[in-house]
This record gives sequence, structure tokens and C-alpha cells, in this order.
Amino acid sequence: MPKIIGKSLHEHRQMTRHKLFAALSTLMAERGFDTITLADIAQAAGVGRTAVYNHFADKEALLLGFITHETEQYAHTLERALAEVDDPVTQLRTYIRQQAQLTTVFHLAPGPDLRTVLSRSTQSRLREHAEIVESILKRILRDGVETGAFPPQDIEPTVQLVNACLSGRLIPTDQEARERTIRATETFVLRAVGARPQMAA
Repeated sequence: MPKIIGKSLHEHRQMTRHKLFAALSTLMAERGFDTITLADIAQAAGVGRTAVYNHFADKEALLLGFITHETEQYAHTLERALAEVDDPVTQLRTYIRQQAQLTTVFHLAPGPDLRTVLSRSTQSRLREHAEIVESILKRILRDGVETGAFPPQDIEPTVQLVNACLSGRLIPTDQEARERTIRATETFVLRAVGARPQMAA
């Protein structure tokens, strides 16, 4: 019988899942998802392969579990940050900064784009998770249009264009360069959505 970590079976399962997620994250930062095996993940997590199968049927199921966890955590963090401000322009700035901090490996992983190596069903599930964050941006933009902070515009393509500017950006690690890049991104996106100059400054 495998050794139980944690104070209960539930805690053991949660801790094992987190170890698997951490291992997958580390491996994906080093190489493409297509080259990673469940055996690699199990070894990096310090668990047996059987433990992996106890939680996930295959590698794509593990990736989905990881992305679900990451997306939920990120959405909660973003909502907490947005709750501290009320005007749409500042909320959009906050959204941009939170996205700039996001270094989730499924955006930045080496190797082929995940969309080219995953099944259609998994791609569809990934899209559902992306929509969780997109819905927050849609709300910010709609509020901005309603209050006059942004001019009337087609929200759906605007969301896609804004996120295209932010997704997978390699933000510099140097603090000064990082801040300069984030400020430039803020200015670009605010101009793109038509924020009034005095509010975008």
C-alpha cells in the first residue's frame, strides 16, 4: 500500500495532484508538451506511475486538470485585484498588469503550439477555460462603454485583439525594463480601445 501523505486521504489526493501539477509546470518550462511522458511527470513529482493513473487517465487529462487549477486561481486573483478599483480604465490597467504577471507555462512552453498537439476535445476544453478570463475583460469593456470611458465598439473582436497583445508576452526580468514594457503595453491597449486621453494618461 502506498504511503499516505497528509492527514487524510482527501489531503493526500490534493497534495499528490499539486505535486503532479508542479512537475508538469517545471517540465513544460523546459521542453514541449509533446515530448513529455507520464513517466517523466511521475519521476519529477517523486511519485509512482500508478499514482498518476489514480488521478488522470492520460497526459491530456493531467494537462486539463493543471490548466483548470491555474485558471481558477488566476481568475480569483484577478477578481480580487479588480475589486479594489471601480472605474473601467483603471480596471483595464489592472487587467493588463495581471496578465503581464501571468507566466503560466501553457502560454510560454517551448515546442509546438499546444493547439497542434492536442485532440480536438481537449482543445475545446481549453477554450472553455480561456473564456473564464475573457468574460472578465468583456465586463470591463462593457462597463467602460456604458460609462463613456470607452467609445462604442464591437466587444467580441476587441477582447480577442486585446488578449492577442497580452498572451505569451516575454516580459523582461529586469525590473526597470519590465516596468517600461508593462507601461508601453498599457498605453498601447488603452489607445486601442479608445480610452479618453486624459483617462489613459
